Amino acid sequence: MQKYSPDIQEYLSKVDELQKQINRKRPLRSRRLQLLKDYYLIGLTYTSNSLEGNTLTESETKVVIEEGLTIGGKPLRDHLEAQGHANAYDYMFSLVSKKGITTNDILKLHKLFYEKIDEGNAGKYRNVEIIISGSKYSFPKPREIPLLMKEYEKGILKYIKGDHPVIAGIKAHKNFVNIHPFVDGNGRVARLIMNLILLQNRYNITIIPTVLRAEYISTLEKAHTDDHEFTILILKCLIESQREWLRLL
Repeated sequence: MQKYSPDIQEYLSKVDELQKQINRKRPLRSRRLQLLKDYYLIGLTYTSNSLEGNTLTESETKVVIEEGLTIGGKPLRDHLEAQGHANAYDYMFSLVSKKGITTNDILKLHKLFYEKIDEGNAGKYRNVEIIISGSKYSFPKPREIPLLMKEYEKGILKYIKGDHPVIAGIKAHKNFVNIHPFVDGNGRVARLIMNLILLQNRYNITIIPTVLRAEYISTLEKAHTDDHEFTILILKCLIESQREWLRLL
């Protein structure tokens, strides 16, 4: 197991203590498990989309997903993002019983999220170069992406074996965003990958609140060279998500 800085280790200790409290309440009856899954479907879809500029509120997201209704005055794309993320979320849960995640799994996650928005690019690596507004870093060229993603797949298994499971999820998130393999939807897929790794290791879904959007973006930008602040941010979010899980029960 890797050694971590004292402050990261302190947060990991809090995570593990809360996890012990959560584990003492397990196993849950199937009805409660379904209620929690449905609860986080709305919460994660709303926050993950909102971090990327989606204008639907949490209650509007719930209406779009659960009732299939449209919200007057809101862009069609915002509705499609909510529906697509919900489909990708369901697929994420189908992968919980395995360890790690393959490139094929990642392509399927993106396809489910993006196919109603841009069918031609859904589930396919980008074939164009990109520049991200506000970022001073360049991203891999399209021809480099297939090999980088194969290496990324191997890297996830390496993190899971050698790191604390939560740190493995955080690294998978950060490194995926650094590759940016798709024309759009990279952040949302990165957060699904991170949460899949957490679920596979019996941790709960971690939500990054919209109010932390600026901090999330700035620490993720810094993580190109130093991921310390980004790691701390995600650990804080996980701790709040754990506390919420305990309150819900």
